[in-house]
This record gives sequence, C-alpha cells and structure tokens, in this order.
Amino acid sequence: MLRPVTLLAILGPATAALGACTPGDEVAQEPRQPLVHAGVSTILLDDGLVSFTVALEGDADAADVEGYARCAAAQYALDKGFGFARQVRTIVKRHGQVWIGDAVYTLSVTLPEGLVIIDAEQTVADCDELGIPTV
Repeated sequence: MLRPVTLLAILGPATAALGACTPGDEVAQEPRQPLVHAGVSTILLDDGLVSFTVALEGDADAADVEGYARCAAAQYALDKGFGFARQVRTIVKRHGQVWIGDAVYTLSVTLPEGLVIIDAEQTVADCDELGIPTV
C-alpha cells in the first residue's frame, strides 16, 4: 500500500499537468465536409407501408441520415396522395465514408397515432429550406 506522502508525490505532477489544459487551449475543429445525398431506394412493402434506403457521403451522422429518410418519406407520401407518415423504425450504419439508412414508414391520409409523425407538406417545405433533397 502506498503511503500518503508517496501518493502526493505521484499525484502532484499529474494534477499540475491537467491544470495546464485550459479552455483557451481548445483544438480547432476542421470545417465539416459537405454532405453528398447519394440516393434513395423505395420499396412498397404493403398498402401504406414503405421502406426507404438512403445513402449519404461526407461528414454525416445518424441524425443526417434520419433527416434524409424523413424527407424522402414526406415527398413519397405527397406523391402518393397521403398527408402523413409515421416512422416505424430507422437503422443507420456506416461503411467507410458512406452512411446508409434503412427506414420504414407507414403512410396515411389522416393524422395517425404515434410519437414520430410527419406532416408531409410541412416536412417537404422544411427539407427544401434546409437543402435536403426529397427524391
């Protein structure tokens, strides 16, 4: 067992080194690379149940992939005469610099029950404003 004096001798320099790291010494982050919306694949699974596979390249993250899938689902819903979509699930994976999203949505004419509901018309407008392609 270390005696208190020995422990102080070990921790003293370590504590001093940590104290030298101040907020002013933050490392500058590189600018984010632009996203490349690499495409959407759509599969009708059943009446009102649709699968979307989306691909993004660049400095994306899971939220970017989910947003791209949401935009695709909203536009698809409008194109098919539906006003709403409800997210069932989204699985996001990364393969090198390519992010893949596998999302499933239900479509409906009237407001469905659920926690993650998309008003298709409003979402397409939001996507356009954010520069996210809707297919």
